[in-house]
Amino acid sequence: MNTVLVEKDALDLATELVGNNKVVAFPTETVFGLGVKFGSKEALDALYQIKKRDKGKAISMMISKPEDIEKYAYVNENAKKIIKAFMPGMITIILKKKPHIDKYFTASLDTIGIRIPDDKFVLSLLDKTGPMLVTSANLSGKESLVDDQAVMEVFKGKIPLIVKGESISKKASTIVDLSKGNVEILRLGDISKEEIMEVLKWKLQWHVTMVD
Repeated sequence: MNTVLVEKDALDLATELVGNNKVVAFPTETVFGLGVKFGSKEALDALYQIKKRDKGKAISMMISKPEDIEKYAYVNENAKKIIKAFMPGMITIILKKKPHIDKYFTASLDTIGIRIPDDKFVLSLLDKTGPMLVTSANLSGKESLVDDQAVMEVFKGKIPLIVKGESISKKASTIVDLSKGNVEILRLGDISKEEIMEVLKWKLQWHVTMVD
């Protein structure tokens, strides 16, 4: 497979490839991402294979608009506060998925991770493709990649397209599980525990669990 490195103005090409169930790589405000169209088993299988990721580990959904979250998941009061405060942004929230979401796309889980990136190119891509499943651009267990040259070195010949650029934060997004009623921070990125607690207010602070 020939891998092309393109500028961000190649939005139509990236959209076409995603629509054809291909894996594409692009910079976000956190780390570089590998993404596929949501709803395509063929595309998701390819993503797992390319990344060498265990199929028991779910891959989060990216969408472009906060109001669309309720199409895919149940949004509780804590989630509403987090969404209002931090989305679009460097956070992924885990919510209980709605019944129409095939468990094939959630690694057989009843939950789904959702992120809205704060990146103009990625938001434009999502507006054209619809929801995507996006994971960090790295081989499973290896360090996340943050620029196009590093991604090309690892994935040349394995994916058709890499969008030029460099990620801003260099840290993966903060992940917060809001699916169980309490608040469980699974991973810390640039959004801190303190910022999350400030949004949720003191009454929930005793229910926060940190997971390394």
